[in-house]
Amino acid sequence: MSAAELDVRRFTHADLPRIRQVLIDVHAEAQGVDGDDEFTKRFPWFVDHWGGRPDFSCVIAYDGAEPVGFAYGAPATPRREWWREHLDPAPEKTRTFSYSELAVSTKWRKKGVAKLLSRALLDGRDDDLAVLLVDVEHPRVQALYESWGFRKVGEDRPFPDSPVYAVMLAALPLNFP
Repeated sequence: MSAAELDVRRFTHADLPRIRQVLIDVHAEAQGVDGDDEFTKRFPWFVDHWGGRPDFSCVIAYDGAEPVGFAYGAPATPRREWWREHLDPAPEKTRTFSYSELAVSTKWRKKGVAKLLSRALLDGRDDDLAVLLVDVEHPRVQALYESWGFRKVGEDRPFPDSPVYAVMLAALPLNFP
């Protein structure tokens, strides 16, 4: 089966009780041995944090009944976007979608699932911009986002025990190749 044949389903804040464990399980499988660090072990907190927002948006790709990946996020509060500190001057546009998480099962990597999920999450949004974080130790992931129109605008360590992340910003809609 190709990525194009996957069933991509949309979910909202109201669906979180039903999809919470799916997100946790797919994330754990996707992280593999990297899931042993303390920061990664806090992923359920992040699911609750983002999923608890009334404007939470999530897409999950399924191969039959098996979830193979997901992407989620929520709009930022206008004029309070944390990424603005990395740009001088910051863009005048204020409606930013915070693309919080993308995870793809290891057996589905390099098959276009990340692009499929990102497109499903971001296409058709009325936000002006999208922002995300990428671990600076994953330059191939950063390059993938750059190929979709994101650009690195700075670096940030949002939590004392988190990795250093590249702060990446893009105008919406993205121009997926």
